[in-house]
Amino acid sequence: MMYVVKTPWWLRLLYGSQLTWNIPTKEKEIYLTFDDGPHPTITPFVLDQLKTYQTKATFFCIGKNVEQHPEVYRRIIDEGHKVGNHTYDHLNGWKTTDKDYFENIAKASKIIDTHLFRPPYGRITKFQAKHLSGLFKIVMWDVLSADFDVSITKEKCLANVLSNIQAGSIIVFHDSEKAIPRLEFALPRVLQFLKENSYIPATIH
Repeated sequence: MMYVVKTPWWLRLLYGSQLTWNIPTKEKEIYLTFDDGPHPTITPFVLDQLKTYQTKATFFCIGKNVEQHPEVYRRIIDEGHKVGNHTYDHLNGWKTTDKDYFENIAKASKIIDTHLFRPPYGRITKFQAKHLSGLFKIVMWDVLSADFDVSITKEKCLANVLSNIQAGSIIVFHDSEKAIPRLEFALPRVLQFLKENSYIPATIH
């Protein structure tokens, strides 16, 4: 499985200003994001943790999951979090025709009211990015927890975040079944770390 925990500068440079990798700030703001929900049990766990620490986050939702779990999606919004479009079927932009990719995103837009978009797997072509940047703020990340990686320990997942976080970081977790063992361990500890170190979790606008 190929991925990098800390997004390298050259990758950000490759796409230019069409993609948002982090958010420069003079404060100690950071941006927690969760991909692939809503899920009937994992997303409520995440929301409960965020409520405990009085923290807001941004959820990049898959359209078909929103249709299947509308009550969980409604709770995300009712509790003051932001939502983003993560396609309707979790499509890989590198492996999907532009027409199918754009139609799938448009289908998700009918049920997810947002100007934020994140490409599944972080895989989007430069053409797709150029087209979508006129419609959305395309949000990537600079810190990947890798909670989806079943080959790493929960401690490694936690370290991925704590050793790379800095002011302005966009951090990715997943409210998905594959991530459960690592997410359940890492998330409360990350939230405690943020509190103890005076970081200010904010939503992406």
